[in-house]
Amino acid sequence: MKIKAILLILCFIYINFSSLAQQQKTYCNPMDIDYKYNFEQLNDSISYRSGADPVIINHKGEYYLFVTISGGWWHSKDLVNWRYIVPDKWPMEDMCAPAALSVRDTLYLFQSTFEQRPIFYSLEPEKGKLLFYNRWLPRLPPLIGPWDPALFYDEDTDRWFMYWGSSNTFPIFGAELDKNRRLTYKNKDDYRGLIYLDPKNHGWERFGRNHRDTIRPFTEGAWMTKHKGKYFLQYGAPGTEYNVYANGTYVSDDPLEGFKYAPYNPISYKPGGFMTGAGHGNTFQDNFGNYWNTGTPWIAVNWNFERRIAMFPAGFDKDNQMFANTRFGDFPHYLPTQKWENKDELFTGWMLLSYRKPVTATSVKDTFHTEKLTDENPRTFWVAKQNKSGEELVMDLKEVFEVKAIQMNYTDYKSNIYDNDPEKVYTQFKLYTSLDGKNWNLVRDLTQEPKKDRPCAYIELEKPMKARYVKYEHIYVASPNLAISDFRVFGNGSGKVPQTPKKLTVRRDTDERNAFIAWEKVPNAVGYNILWGIAKDKLYQTYQIWNDEPNTLELRALTVGQKYYFAIEAFNEHGVSKVSEIVGER
Repeated sequence: MKIKAILLILCFIYINFSSLAQQQKTYCNPMDIDYKYNFEQLNDSISYRSGADPVIINHKGEYYLFVTISGGWWHSKDLVNWRYIVPDKWPMEDMCAPAALSVRDTLYLFQSTFEQRPIFYSLEPEKGKLLFYNRWLPRLPPLIGPWDPALFYDEDTDRWFMYWGSSNTFPIFGAELDKNRRLTYKNKDDYRGLIYLDPKNHGWERFGRNHRDTIRPFTEGAWMTKHKGKYFLQYGAPGTEYNVYANGTYVSDDPLEGFKYAPYNPISYKPGGFMTGAGHGNTFQDNFGNYWNTGTPWIAVNWNFERRIAMFPAGFDKDNQMFANTRFGDFPHYLPTQKWENKDELFTGWMLLSYRKPVTATSVKDTFHTEKLTDENPRTFWVAKQNKSGEELVMDLKEVFEVKAIQMNYTDYKSNIYDNDPEKVYTQFKLYTSLDGKNWNLVRDLTQEPKKDRPCAYIELEKPMKARYVKYEHIYVASPNLAISDFRVFGNGSGKVPQTPKKLTVRRDTDERNAFIAWEKVPNAVGYNILWGIAKDKLYQTYQIWNDEPNTLELRALTVGQKYYFAIEAFNEHGVSKVSEIVGER
């Protein structure tokens, strides 16, 4: 009887968890996956969770996510619930920046390497089944690669290609593969340099935070997408360890020659907000035909290359211009249920309620105070005196809002975790809401769900809750320290949205890579989105600025000789203003 009772309880928990998962209609960057402890700096005894260089593949109507040095991959049927898979065999070493490709019933996989390595394939990737497709690709000259590879199959011509490169010396290379020789190089000496960075003319390709460093920039993360007969060869630049990491593209009528710089670059750029950096990812289509662009946001708490994963709606406009939409890119978005028509229609309109709101804690360690929980900066964090069950955080939203989602972002502060044992590495907590700070409503309890590590846990409430206070009750994390960088709350208020900002001015610098932007602040704004692009109907770029920052921006991401247009909008807890009149530079 006891065994039957236990089975019934487990069945109830699983059904309850499945029901919650099925009800989730939104996602929020950074992606809510069980990021793995990553030992790129093992010799320095640094322990931290990280994810980088994502490739999401739509294979037979389901999705597979491959990430640098993760010991396996993730599988999803809906782009929100991801199951980690450990393969039955693994290459000679864990994969860094892997290439993945789906062609008919086969998924192909290849690792970054400077040595001789095989291409793998799988007919059952959901089961972790890997087989050798070929034994070795012939070795290229030293330092050439293929590092950060991408595999591409051209259905129209039945030809196979590989693109690769990760360097501030060498370009992005391309080569044709010989299908008849089991995807080896058709001619291993016939690889070509295709993309060379040009920071003297392309402002966004300059290195450093906000493109202010003189170090020679890096290019990496090749990816190929063919759309309406054009080949879009994408690349990441100028360096993964800064807020301006972005994806760009060159375009050609041929897969191996004639590539021209797209005047609207970068195509995916997110230098402001909570999750900054959008470079080194891939472009894929979901089951409704919508395009997505993935990228690698920057964390850099334990090491400069500590990162997370993000995905943004993307597409091609009527002129076949490629873009990725990072506007409110780390706020909740709807998962598509059909092909979208407007680039902004997946944005839920759920606003950030937590920015600079006060938080009280049951304990604080050293100088890691609670104001760091609501500053929208993943590199600052609160630490409890002890990592023990029962530690609490209570946020005062200062007025009653309709709370719809909560995101908890953990930090690996002085972590000593050196494996990814799921019996030890998992996350558990409870969330509550209240109108008065005394009577609490439990809105999510992770102890009632299967154990899973969720360092960027995104919780969509089953139903919106009217609340002034939101409480986090800690249960378990594996790290010796309970450290949280950001306690983010989303929803809507019933007050007035901010007015449209006025007096937007844009002055192009004598160095045409830069523009000086200014505007007049408006009352009750939380922040602003500066929108810009190469035409009045192509304002695809967004730079987010907080209201407590200066009302000026030096934008250093422009292309010499290219004209641009600009607009601005303001937002607060209640919504978004109308977009301002579009202005040109002067």
